[in-house]
Amino acid sequence: MSSPVLSPVAVAELSPRRKSLVLAICCASIIVVVMDISIVNVALPTMGRDLHASESGLQWTVDAYTLVLAGFLVLAGSTADRVGRRRVFQAGLVTFGLGSLLCGLAPGIGWLIAARMLQAVGGTMLNPVAMAIVANTFTGAAERARAIGVFASMSGLALALGPILGGGLVDVLGWRSVFWINVPIVVVAIVCAKLFVPESRAARARRFDPVGQVLMVLVLGSVVYAIIESGSLGWASPVIVGLLVVAGLGVAGILGCESRRADPLLELRLFRSVPFSSAIVMALFALCGFGAFLFVTTQYLQEVRGLPPVMSGLCLLPVGLPVLVVSPLTGRTVGERGPLLPLVVAGTALALGGGVSLWLGPDTPLPAVLAVYLLFGVFLGTVNPPITNSAISGMPRSMAGLAGSLASTGRQAGTTLGVAISGTIIGPETAHGGTAFTGAAHGVWWMVVALGAGIVALGLVSTRHWASRTAARAAALFERMDTPTATK
Repeated sequence: MSSPVLSPVAVAELSPRRKSLVLAICCASIIVVVMDISIVNVALPTMGRDLHASESGLQWTVDAYTLVLAGFLVLAGSTADRVGRRRVFQAGLVTFGLGSLLCGLAPGIGWLIAARMLQAVGGTMLNPVAMAIVANTFTGAAERARAIGVFASMSGLALALGPILGGGLVDVLGWRSVFWINVPIVVVAIVCAKLFVPESRAARARRFDPVGQVLMVLVLGSVVYAIIESGSLGWASPVIVGLLVVAGLGVAGILGCESRRADPLLELRLFRSVPFSSAIVMALFALCGFGAFLFVTTQYLQEVRGLPPVMSGLCLLPVGLPVLVVSPLTGRTVGERGPLLPLVVAGTALALGGGVSLWLGPDTPLPAVLAVYLLFGVFLGTVNPPITNSAISGMPRSMAGLAGSLASTGRQAGTTLGVAISGTIIGPETAHGGTAFTGAAHGVWWMVVALGAGIVALGLVSTRHWASRTAARAAALFERMDTPTATK
Protein backbone atom coordinates (compact mmCIF):
# COMPACT_ATOMS: atom_id res chain seq x y z
CA MET A 1 0.00 0.00 0.00
CA SER A 2 1.21 3.44 -0.82
CA SER A 3 -0.51 5.35 1.95
CA PRO A 4 1.90 7.33 4.07
CA VAL A 5 2.36 6.55 7.72
CA LEU A 6 0.00 8.72 9.74
CA SER A 7 1.88 11.18 11.91
CA PRO A 8 0.45 12.59 15.16
CA VAL A 9 -0.16 15.90 13.40
CA ALA A 10 -2.08 14.17 10.60
CA VAL A 11 -4.17 12.29 13.16
CA ALA A 12 -5.14 15.57 14.81
CA GLU A 13 -6.23 16.93 11.42
CA LEU A 14 -8.74 14.12 10.80
CA SER A 15 -12.30 15.45 10.83
CA PRO A 16 -14.71 14.24 13.54
CA ARG A 17 -16.72 12.50 10.80
CA ARG A 18 -13.65 10.63 9.53
CA LYS A 19 -12.72 9.60 13.06
CA SER A 20 -16.27 8.31 13.62
CA LEU A 21 -16.06 6.27 10.42
CA VAL A 22 -12.75 4.76 11.54
CA LEU A 23 -14.31 3.86 14.90
CA ALA A 24 -17.34 2.29 13.17
CA ILE A 25 -15.14 0.14 10.91
CA CYS A 26 -13.06 -1.04 13.86
CA CYS A 27 -16.22 -1.79 15.83
CA ALA A 28 -17.59 -3.87 12.93
CA SER A 29 -14.41 -5.95 12.93
CA ILE A 30 -14.52 -6.60 16.66
CA ILE A 31 -18.20 -7.55 16.44
CA VAL A 32 -17.65 -10.35 13.90
CA VAL A 33 -14.54 -11.66 15.67
CA VAL A 34 -16.08 -11.73 19.15
CA MET A 35 -19.53 -12.81 17.97
CA ASP A 36 -17.99 -15.94 16.51
CA ILE A 37 -17.04 -16.97 20.04
CA SER A 38 -20.63 -16.96 21.26
CA ILE A 39 -22.70 -17.47 18.10
CA VAL A 40 -21.33 -21.01 17.80
CA ASN A 41 -22.55 -22.01 21.28
CA VAL A 42 -26.23 -22.05 20.37
CA ALA A 43 -25.43 -24.16 17.28
CA LEU A 44 -23.40 -26.76 19.22
CA PRO A 45 -26.20 -29.30 19.86
CA THR A 46 -27.36 -29.22 16.21
CA MET A 47 -23.77 -29.26 14.98
CA GLY A 48 -22.93 -32.19 17.24
CA ARG A 49 -25.81 -34.27 15.92
CA ASP A 50 -25.13 -33.41 12.28
CA LEU A 51 -21.38 -34.10 12.46
CA HIS A 52 -21.61 -36.91 15.06
CA ALA A 53 -19.27 -34.99 17.35
CA SER A 54 -18.34 -35.92 20.93
CA GLU A 55 -18.53 -33.50 23.87
CA SER A 56 -14.78 -32.88 23.62
CA GLY A 57 -15.19 -32.25 19.88
CA LEU A 58 -17.76 -29.56 20.66
CA GLN A 59 -15.41 -28.05 23.27
CA TRP A 60 -12.64 -27.87 20.67
CA THR A 61 -15.00 -26.18 18.18
CA VAL A 62 -15.12 -23.25 20.58
CA ASP A 63 -11.65 -23.54 22.11
CA ALA A 64 -9.66 -24.01 18.88
CA TYR A 65 -10.85 -20.53 17.91
CA THR A 66 -10.24 -18.81 21.23
CA LEU A 67 -6.93 -20.64 21.79
CA VAL A 68 -5.46 -19.34 18.52
CA LEU A 69 -6.76 -15.87 19.33
CA ALA A 70 -5.14 -15.95 22.75
CA GLY A 71 -1.85 -17.36 21.45
CA PHE A 72 -1.23 -14.97 18.58
CA LEU A 73 -2.93 -11.66 19.45
CA VAL A 74 0.25 -10.07 20.76
CA LEU A 75 2.27 -11.18 17.70
CA ALA A 76 -0.37 -9.69 15.39
CA GLY A 77 -0.37 -6.41 17.30
CA SER A 78 3.40 -6.01 17.18
CA THR A 79 3.51 -7.02 13.50
CA ALA A 80 0.93 -4.36 12.69
CA ASP A 81 3.00 -1.77 14.56
CA ARG A 82 5.93 -2.71 12.32
CA VAL A 83 4.45 -3.20 8.82
CA GLY A 84 1.37 -0.97 9.04
CA ARG A 85 -1.87 -1.32 10.97
CA ARG A 86 -4.25 -0.89 8.04
CA ARG A 87 -2.31 -3.42 5.97
CA VAL A 88 -2.52 -6.08 8.69
CA PHE A 89 -6.14 -5.14 9.42
CA GLN A 90 -7.15 -5.77 5.80
CA ALA A 91 -5.18 -9.04 5.68
CA GLY A 92 -7.04 -10.11 8.80
CA LEU A 93 -10.40 -9.36 7.22
CA VAL A 94 -9.54 -11.49 4.17
CA THR A 95 -8.29 -14.41 6.28
CA PHE A 96 -11.26 -14.26 8.63
CA GLY A 97 -13.69 -14.22 5.72
CA LEU A 98 -12.01 -17.21 4.08
CA GLY A 99 -12.02 -19.13 7.35
CA SER A 100 -15.73 -18.38 7.83
CA LEU A 101 -16.50 -19.66 4.34
CA LEU A 102 -14.59 -22.90 4.98
CA CYS A 103 -16.30 -23.40 8.35
CA GLY A 104 -19.65 -23.37 6.58
CA LEU A 105 -18.40 -25.99 4.09
CA ALA A 106 -16.80 -28.34 6.66
CA PRO A 107 -17.81 -32.01 6.09
CA GLY A 108 -16.74 -33.21 9.54
CA ILE A 109 -15.80 -32.02 13.02
CA GLY A 110 -12.05 -32.22 12.30
CA TRP A 111 -12.39 -30.04 9.21
CA LEU A 112 -14.55 -27.61 11.16
CA ILE A 113 -11.98 -27.27 13.94
CA ALA A 114 -9.22 -26.68 11.36
CA ALA A 115 -11.30 -24.00 9.61
CA ARG A 116 -12.04 -22.38 12.99
CA MET A 117 -8.31 -22.10 13.56
CA LEU A 118 -7.85 -20.36 10.19
CA GLN A 119 -10.73 -18.06 11.05
CA ALA A 120 -9.01 -17.24 14.34
CA VAL A 121 -5.73 -16.42 12.56
CA GLY A 122 -7.66 -13.66 10.79
CA GLY A 123 -9.23 -12.64 14.09
CA THR A 124 -5.80 -12.13 15.66
CA MET A 125 -5.09 -9.50 12.99
CA LEU A 126 -8.32 -7.65 13.73
CA ASN A 127 -8.85 -7.50 17.48
CA PRO A 128 -5.65 -5.84 18.78
CA VAL A 129 -4.96 -3.97 15.56
CA ALA A 130 -8.38 -2.33 15.63
CA MET A 131 -7.73 -1.26 19.21
CA ALA A 132 -4.40 0.29 18.22
CA ILE A 133 -6.05 2.11 15.29
CA VAL A 134 -8.69 3.55 17.64
CA ALA A 135 -6.11 4.54 20.28
CA ASN A 136 -3.96 6.32 17.66
CA THR A 137 -6.89 8.00 15.88
CA PHE A 138 -8.37 9.55 19.03
CA THR A 139 -5.46 11.36 20.66
CA GLY A 140 -7.16 13.59 23.25
CA ALA A 141 -7.50 11.99 26.69
CA ALA A 142 -11.27 12.50 26.96
CA GLU A 143 -12.15 11.54 23.38
CA ARG A 144 -9.80 8.60 23.57
CA ALA A 145 -11.51 7.30 26.73
CA ARG A 146 -14.95 7.69 25.10
CA ALA A 147 -13.84 5.96 21.90
CA ILE A 148 -12.25 3.09 23.80
CA GLY A 149 -15.44 2.80 25.86
CA VAL A 150 -17.52 2.46 22.69
CA PHE A 151 -15.06 0.01 21.15
CA ALA A 152 -14.87 -2.13 24.29
CA SER A 153 -18.65 -2.12 24.60
CA MET A 154 -18.91 -3.72 21.18
CA SER A 155 -17.09 -6.76 22.52
CA GLY A 156 -19.73 -7.33 25.19
CA LEU A 157 -22.54 -6.56 22.77
CA ALA A 158 -21.22 -9.08 20.25
CA LEU A 159 -20.90 -11.79 22.90
CA ALA A 160 -24.47 -11.17 24.03
CA LEU A 161 -26.08 -10.95 20.59
CA GLY A 162 -24.23 -13.96 19.17
CA PRO A 163 -26.50 -16.66 20.64
CA ILE A 164 -29.64 -14.66 19.81
CA LEU A 165 -28.69 -14.22 16.16
CA GLY A 166 -27.30 -17.74 16.01
CA GLY A 167 -30.53 -19.30 17.25
CA GLY A 168 -32.54 -17.74 14.45
CA LEU A 169 -30.00 -18.62 11.80
CA VAL A 170 -29.73 -22.25 12.92
CA ASP A 171 -33.52 -22.71 12.91
CA VAL A 172 -34.10 -21.05 9.54
CA LEU A 173 -30.94 -21.74 7.51
CA GLY A 174 -29.01 -24.39 9.46
CA TRP A 175 -25.87 -24.24 11.57
CA ARG A 176 -23.58 -23.48 8.62
CA SER A 177 -25.21 -20.08 8.21
CA VAL A 178 -23.71 -18.83 11.49
CA PHE A 179 -20.37 -18.78 9.67
CA TRP A 180 -21.52 -17.66 6.23
CA ILE A 181 -23.12 -14.50 7.63
CA ASN A 182 -19.62 -13.16 8.27
CA VAL A 183 -18.65 -13.12 4.60
CA PRO A 184 -20.70 -10.11 3.35
CA ILE A 185 -19.82 -8.13 6.50
CA VAL A 186 -16.13 -8.75 5.91
CA VAL A 187 -16.37 -7.72 2.25
CA VAL A 188 -17.94 -4.37 3.19
CA ALA A 189 -15.35 -3.84 5.93
CA ILE A 190 -12.47 -4.46 3.50
CA VAL A 191 -13.77 -1.78 1.13
CA CYS A 192 -14.43 0.72 3.92
CA ALA A 193 -11.00 0.14 5.47
CA LYS A 194 -9.36 0.91 2.13
CA LEU A 195 -11.35 4.14 1.79
CA PHE A 196 -11.36 5.56 5.30
CA VAL A 197 -8.80 3.96 7.65
CA PRO A 198 -5.46 5.80 7.49
CA GLU A 199 -2.23 3.83 7.60
CA SER A 200 -0.16 4.13 10.76
CA ARG A 201 2.79 2.48 12.44
CA ALA A 202 4.46 2.68 15.83
CA ALA A 203 7.26 5.20 16.12
CA ARG A 204 9.53 2.35 17.11
CA ALA A 205 8.46 -1.11 15.98
CA ARG A 206 9.01 -4.04 18.30
CA ARG A 207 11.14 -6.91 17.04
CA PHE A 208 9.80 -10.44 16.51
CA ASP A 209 10.22 -12.73 19.52
CA PRO A 210 10.01 -16.37 18.31
CA VAL A 211 10.99 -17.85 21.68
CA GLY A 212 8.30 -15.97 23.55
CA GLN A 213 5.70 -16.85 20.90
CA VAL A 214 6.48 -20.57 21.06
CA LEU A 215 6.45 -20.58 24.88
CA MET A 216 3.13 -18.72 25.03
CA VAL A 217 1.40 -21.16 22.65
CA LEU A 218 2.98 -24.10 24.47
CA VAL A 219 1.65 -22.98 27.85
CA LEU A 220 -1.87 -22.18 26.69
CA GLY A 221 -2.17 -25.26 24.47
CA SER A 222 -0.87 -27.65 27.12
CA VAL A 223 -3.18 -26.35 29.84
CA VAL A 224 -6.30 -26.35 27.66
CA TYR A 225 -5.59 -29.78 26.14
CA ALA A 226 -5.01 -31.21 29.62
CA ILE A 227 -8.29 -29.81 30.95
CA ILE A 228 -10.40 -30.94 27.99
CA GLU A 229 -8.94 -34.44 27.75
CA SER A 230 -8.78 -35.04 31.51
CA GLY A 231 -12.40 -36.17 31.41
CA SER A 232 -11.56 -39.18 29.24
CA LEU A 233 -7.94 -39.84 30.29
CA GLY A 234 -8.09 -38.91 33.97
CA TRP A 235 -5.92 -36.40 35.84
CA ALA A 236 -3.45 -39.13 36.83
CA SER A 237 -2.83 -40.09 33.20
CA PRO A 238 0.85 -39.75 32.15
CA VAL A 239 -0.33 -37.67 29.17
CA ILE A 240 -2.16 -35.15 31.38
CA VAL A 241 0.63 -34.99 33.96
CA GLY A 242 3.18 -34.54 31.18
CA LEU A 243 1.17 -31.69 29.66
CA LEU A 244 0.95 -29.89 33.01
CA VAL A 245 4.71 -30.30 33.51
CA VAL A 246 5.30 -28.85 30.04
CA ALA A 247 3.04 -25.90 30.91
CA GLY A 248 4.97 -25.29 34.13
CA LEU A 249 8.29 -25.38 32.32
CA GLY A 250 6.85 -22.99 29.73
CA VAL A 251 5.90 -20.48 32.42
CA ALA A 252 9.40 -20.72 33.90
CA GLY A 253 10.84 -20.18 30.43
CA ILE A 254 8.69 -17.09 29.88
CA LEU A 255 9.79 -15.56 33.20
CA GLY A 256 13.44 -16.35 32.48
CA CYS A 257 13.71 -15.51 28.78
CA GLU A 258 11.30 -12.60 28.39
CA SER A 259 12.87 -10.57 31.18
CA ARG A 260 16.19 -10.55 29.29
CA ARG A 261 14.94 -9.56 25.82
CA ALA A 262 14.97 -6.00 24.53
CA ASP A 263 11.57 -6.43 22.82
CA PRO A 264 9.82 -9.38 24.48
CA LEU A 265 6.49 -10.69 23.25
CA LEU A 266 5.26 -10.49 26.83
CA GLU A 267 6.53 -7.15 28.12
CA LEU A 268 6.85 -8.11 31.79
CA ARG A 269 7.60 -4.53 32.83
CA LEU A 270 3.99 -3.63 32.04
CA PHE A 271 2.98 -5.85 34.93
CA ARG A 272 4.66 -3.44 37.34
CA SER A 273 1.48 -1.41 36.90
CA VAL A 274 -1.14 -2.69 39.35
CA PRO A 275 -4.08 -1.40 37.24
CA PHE A 276 -2.65 -3.13 34.15
CA SER A 277 -1.94 -6.42 35.93
CA SER A 278 -5.37 -6.35 37.55
CA ALA A 279 -7.01 -5.64 34.19
CA ILE A 280 -5.41 -8.73 32.64
CA VAL A 281 -6.52 -10.97 35.51
CA MET A 282 -10.01 -9.43 35.54
CA ALA A 283 -10.30 -9.98 31.80
CA LEU A 284 -9.41 -13.64 32.31
CA PHE A 285 -11.88 -13.99 35.22
CA ALA A 286 -14.68 -12.20 33.38
CA LEU A 287 -14.57 -14.18 30.17
CA CYS A 288 -13.87 -17.46 31.97
CA GLY A 289 -17.14 -16.90 33.84
CA PHE A 290 -19.11 -15.81 30.80
CA GLY A 291 -17.63 -18.53 28.56
CA ALA A 292 -18.66 -21.16 31.11
CA PHE A 293 -22.14 -19.60 31.40
CA LEU A 294 -22.72 -19.69 27.63
CA PHE A 295 -21.41 -23.23 27.17
CA VAL A 296 -23.60 -24.62 29.97
CA THR A 297 -26.66 -22.48 29.27
CA THR A 298 -27.07 -23.26 25.57
CA GLN A 299 -26.94 -26.97 26.33
CA TYR A 300 -29.25 -26.59 29.34
CA LEU A 301 -31.87 -24.82 27.25
CA GLN A 302 -31.76 -27.28 24.35
CA GLU A 303 -30.76 -30.63 25.87
CA VAL A 304 -32.43 -30.34 29.29
CA ARG A 305 -35.44 -28.13 28.59
CA GLY A 306 -35.89 -29.31 24.98
CA LEU A 307 -36.13 -25.84 23.43
CA PRO A 308 -35.34 -25.37 19.71
CA PRO A 309 -32.32 -23.20 18.78
CA VAL A 310 -34.39 -20.11 17.97
CA MET A 311 -36.15 -20.25 21.35
CA SER A 312 -32.82 -20.84 23.09
CA GLY A 313 -31.47 -17.73 21.39
CA LEU A 314 -34.50 -15.68 22.40
CA CYS A 315 -34.08 -16.84 25.99
CA LEU A 316 -30.74 -15.05 25.96
CA LEU A 317 -32.35 -11.70 25.14
CA PRO A 318 -32.08 -10.76 28.85
CA VAL A 319 -28.32 -11.01 28.35
CA GLY A 320 -28.25 -8.94 25.16
CA LEU A 321 -30.71 -6.16 26.00
CA PRO A 322 -28.91 -4.85 29.11
CA VAL A 323 -25.69 -4.70 27.10
CA LEU A 324 -27.38 -2.37 24.60
CA VAL A 325 -28.54 -0.07 27.40
CA VAL A 326 -25.74 -0.35 29.94
CA SER A 327 -22.61 -0.46 27.78
CA PRO A 328 -22.82 3.14 26.46
CA LEU A 329 -23.51 4.38 30.00
CA THR A 330 -20.56 2.37 31.28
CA GLY A 331 -18.24 3.86 28.67
CA ARG A 332 -19.24 7.38 29.71
CA THR A 333 -18.95 6.53 33.40
CA VAL A 334 -15.43 5.19 32.94
CA GLY A 335 -14.44 8.31 31.00
CA GLU A 336 -15.88 10.68 33.59
CA ARG A 337 -15.52 8.91 36.93
CA GLY A 338 -13.09 6.03 36.45
CA PRO A 339 -13.49 2.25 36.38
CA LEU A 340 -14.29 1.41 40.02
CA LEU A 341 -18.11 1.58 40.00
CA PRO A 342 -18.56 -0.44 36.79
CA LEU A 343 -16.12 -3.10 38.03
CA VAL A 344 -17.95 -3.49 41.35
CA VAL A 345 -21.30 -3.72 39.57
CA ALA A 346 -19.93 -6.23 37.04
CA GLY A 347 -18.32 -8.51 39.62
CA THR A 348 -21.35 -8.40 41.90
CA ALA A 349 -23.73 -9.22 39.04
CA LEU A 350 -21.55 -12.15 37.91
CA ALA A 351 -21.32 -13.57 41.45
CA LEU A 352 -25.07 -13.18 42.00
CA GLY A 353 -25.80 -14.76 38.62
CA GLY A 354 -23.68 -17.79 39.48
CA GLY A 355 -25.17 -18.06 42.95
CA VAL A 356 -28.80 -17.92 41.81
CA SER A 357 -28.06 -20.39 38.98
CA LEU A 358 -27.46 -23.05 41.65
CA TRP A 359 -31.25 -23.25 42.02
CA LEU A 360 -31.98 -23.79 38.33
CA GLY A 361 -33.48 -27.19 37.56
CA PRO A 362 -35.13 -28.90 34.59
CA ASP A 363 -38.58 -27.54 35.57
CA THR A 364 -37.68 -24.09 36.88
CA PRO A 365 -40.30 -21.61 35.56
CA LEU A 366 -38.94 -19.91 32.45
CA PRO A 367 -39.53 -16.35 33.78
CA ALA A 368 -37.29 -17.18 36.74
CA VAL A 369 -34.61 -18.51 34.37
CA LEU A 370 -34.77 -15.31 32.30
CA ALA A 371 -34.46 -13.19 35.45
CA VAL A 372 -31.22 -15.01 36.28
CA TYR A 373 -29.88 -14.35 32.78
CA LEU A 374 -30.57 -10.64 33.28
CA LEU A 375 -27.81 -10.59 35.90
CA PHE A 376 -25.33 -11.92 33.34
CA GLY A 377 -26.47 -9.19 30.94
CA VAL A 378 -25.75 -6.49 33.51
CA PHE A 379 -22.34 -8.07 34.11
CA LEU A 380 -21.47 -8.15 30.41
CA GLY A 381 -22.64 -4.59 29.88
CA THR A 382 -20.41 -3.19 32.61
CA VAL A 383 -17.24 -5.28 32.54
CA ASN A 384 -15.42 -4.62 29.25
CA PRO A 385 -14.98 -0.80 29.12
CA PRO A 386 -13.33 -0.50 32.57
CA ILE A 387 -11.01 -3.44 31.90
CA THR A 388 -9.86 -2.06 28.56
CA ASN A 389 -9.44 1.44 29.95
CA SER A 390 -7.45 0.15 32.92
CA ALA A 391 -5.15 -1.83 30.63
CA ILE A 392 -4.09 1.09 28.43
CA SER A 393 -4.90 4.18 30.51
CA GLY A 394 -1.77 6.18 31.29
CA MET A 395 0.40 4.17 28.91
CA PRO A 396 2.31 5.95 26.12
CA ARG A 397 0.77 5.56 22.66
CA SER A 398 3.70 3.35 21.62
CA MET A 399 2.53 0.74 24.13
CA ALA A 400 -1.22 1.02 23.46
CA GLY A 401 -1.25 -1.79 20.92
CA LEU A 402 0.71 -4.18 23.14
CA ALA A 403 -1.30 -3.35 26.26
CA GLY A 404 -4.59 -3.75 24.38
CA SER A 405 -3.36 -7.03 22.88
CA LEU A 406 -2.53 -8.43 26.30
CA ALA A 407 -5.98 -7.44 27.62
CA SER A 408 -7.58 -9.20 24.64
CA THR A 409 -5.32 -12.20 25.25
CA GLY A 410 -6.62 -12.35 28.82
CA ARG A 411 -10.19 -12.37 27.52
CA GLN A 412 -9.60 -15.12 24.97
CA ALA A 413 -7.61 -17.21 27.44
CA GLY A 414 -10.47 -16.79 29.91
CA THR A 415 -13.07 -17.91 27.37
CA THR A 416 -10.92 -20.89 26.44
CA LEU A 417 -10.52 -21.95 30.05
CA GLY A 418 -14.20 -21.34 30.83
CA VAL A 419 -15.34 -23.68 28.05
CA ALA A 420 -12.66 -26.27 28.84
CA ILE A 421 -13.38 -26.36 32.57
CA SER A 422 -17.18 -26.28 32.30
CA GLY A 423 -17.18 -28.94 29.58
CA THR A 424 -15.04 -31.17 31.76
CA ILE A 425 -17.38 -30.68 34.74
CA ILE A 426 -20.68 -31.32 32.93
CA GLY A 427 -19.41 -33.59 30.15
CA PRO A 428 -20.10 -36.96 31.82
CA GLU A 429 -23.70 -35.94 32.62
CA THR A 430 -24.62 -34.28 29.32
CA ALA A 431 -26.06 -37.48 27.86
CA HIS A 432 -28.21 -38.10 30.97
CA GLY A 433 -29.83 -34.64 30.94
CA GLY A 434 -32.37 -33.59 33.59
CA THR A 435 -31.29 -33.31 37.20
CA ALA A 436 -28.01 -35.12 36.45
CA PHE A 437 -26.98 -32.22 34.17
CA THR A 438 -28.16 -29.43 36.47
CA GLY A 439 -26.57 -31.13 39.47
CA ALA A 440 -23.22 -31.39 37.68
CA ALA A 441 -23.52 -27.73 36.66
CA HIS A 442 -23.32 -26.69 40.33
CA GLY A 443 -19.54 -26.96 40.09
CA VAL A 444 -19.59 -24.47 37.21
CA TRP A 445 -21.82 -22.02 39.07
CA TRP A 446 -19.64 -22.06 42.20
CA MET A 447 -16.68 -21.25 39.97
CA VAL A 448 -18.62 -18.32 38.49
CA VAL A 449 -19.39 -17.02 42.01
CA ALA A 450 -15.69 -17.08 42.89
CA LEU A 451 -14.72 -15.32 39.66
CA GLY A 452 -17.25 -12.54 40.27
CA ALA A 453 -15.93 -12.00 43.80
CA GLY A 454 -12.40 -11.87 42.38
CA ILE A 455 -13.37 -9.08 39.96
CA VAL A 456 -14.81 -6.99 42.81
CA ALA A 457 -11.68 -7.47 44.92
CA LEU A 458 -9.31 -6.61 42.06
CA GLY A 459 -11.44 -3.59 41.11
CA LEU A 460 -11.13 -2.22 44.65
CA VAL A 461 -7.38 -2.82 44.77
CA SER A 462 -6.51 -1.53 41.29
CA THR A 463 -8.28 1.83 41.68
CA ARG A 464 -6.47 2.94 44.83
CA HIS A 465 -4.16 5.96 44.65
CA TRP A 466 -1.07 3.86 45.29
CA ALA A 467 -2.05 1.62 42.38
CA SER A 468 -2.26 4.67 40.09
CA ARG A 469 1.26 5.62 41.11
CA THR A 470 2.53 2.19 40.03
CA ALA A 471 0.90 2.77 36.63
CA ALA A 472 2.64 6.14 36.28
CA ARG A 473 6.01 4.60 37.13
CA ALA A 474 5.48 1.77 34.63
CA ALA A 475 4.46 4.23 31.90
CA ALA A 476 7.58 6.30 32.52
CA LEU A 477 9.68 3.29 31.54
CA PHE A 478 8.27 3.44 28.02
CA GLU A 479 7.95 7.18 27.43
CA ARG A 480 11.11 7.32 25.31
CA MET A 481 9.53 4.83 22.86
CA ASP A 482 7.18 7.55 21.65
CA THR A 483 9.99 9.27 19.75
CA PRO A 484 11.42 7.82 16.51
CA THR A 485 14.98 8.18 17.78
CA ALA A 486 14.34 6.21 20.95
CA THR A 487 16.54 3.23 21.55
CA LYS A 488 16.77 0.63 24.21
